[in-house]
Amino acid sequence: MLLYFTKMHGLGNDFMVVDLITQRARLTPEQIRALSHRRLGIGFDQLLVVEPPLNPDMDFRYRIYNADGNEVESCGNGARCFARFVRDQRLTHKREIHVETAGGPLTLHVEQIDQIRVNMGQPLFTPAAVAFDADQDRLLHALEVNGQTYQISIASMGNPHAVLRVDNVDSAPVSSVGPAIEKHPRFANGVNVGFMQVISPQHIRLRVFERGSGETLACGTGACAAVACGIRQGLLKSPVRVELPGGTLEISWPGEDQPLSMRGPAERVFSGRITLN
Repeated sequence: MLLYFTKMHGLGNDFMVVDLITQRARLTPEQIRALSHRRLGIGFDQLLVVEPPLNPDMDFRYRIYNADGNEVESCGNGARCFARFVRDQRLTHKREIHVETAGGPLTLHVEQIDQIRVNMGQPLFTPAAVAFDADQDRLLHALEVNGQTYQISIASMGNPHAVLRVDNVDSAPVSSVGPAIEKHPRFANGVNVGFMQVISPQHIRLRVFERGSGETLACGTGACAAVACGIRQGLLKSPVRVELPGGTLEISWPGEDQPLSMRGPAERVFSGRITLN
C-alpha cells in the first residue's frame, strides 16, 4: 500500500510523521525498523503517528515509536513537530492543541509556525515512576556500571530518565555508559540517559542517549528531566537554557507539584510517499 508521510525535526531529533486520520495503515515493528534505516529507508529517530483520540475531550492521539519498533510513552521534540504537522496538514486550526499519549495528556501551544511551547505536565521522581529498583525516593541514587559507581538522579516525564552530572559533555562517556545504564537491570523498562554539564544556574549543556534509538542530537523530555532534577537539587533556577548538540531549548518549571513547560522549534524537511511491503 502507498503511505504518505512528512519528514520533520526538532533540533536535529528527526521524525517520520504519519497521518492515520485521513489514511489507513498498520505498521509492524519490522516495517518501522526498515523505514528508520539511515541508508535503506527514510531514516529517523522516532516515528510519530496522528490518530483520532480515544478520549472525546482530546483533539488527537499522539503515538511514538522508536527506531527499534517499540512504542514509547513520550517525546518532547516530537510533540512540537506533531503540533506543527497537524496545523500544516489542516487537521486543526487551533493554537492550543490537546493530545493523549501513552504517558498521559499533553497541551501544545503554537506560538509561531516554527516555535511551539509544550505543557509537559509534572515531573515525577519516585523510583516507581521510572520502574527503578530502589527502596525510597532520593535526590541521588548510587548505580554501579561497568565496575564504577555513578550518582544518578531519576525523573519521569511520561517516560523514564536517568541524569548524570558531568564536568564536560564533550568528554562524557556517552557511548559506553549510556547503553549500559539504558539496559541496567535496575531499570525494569529501560531508561533514557542524560549527561548534564552545569554552566550556570540558568544554562546547561546536555547529551542524551535515548532508549531504543541511541544518542540523538536533541531530546525534549531529556532536557525537561535534566532541568527538573537540577532545580530539585538546588543546582538550577527556572527558566533554564538547555544547549543540546542540535540546538537550544528553554525549559521552565516553577517547582514541586507544578507542570513544566518546554519551548523550541519544529521544522518541516520534506513530504513524500512510500510503498509498504
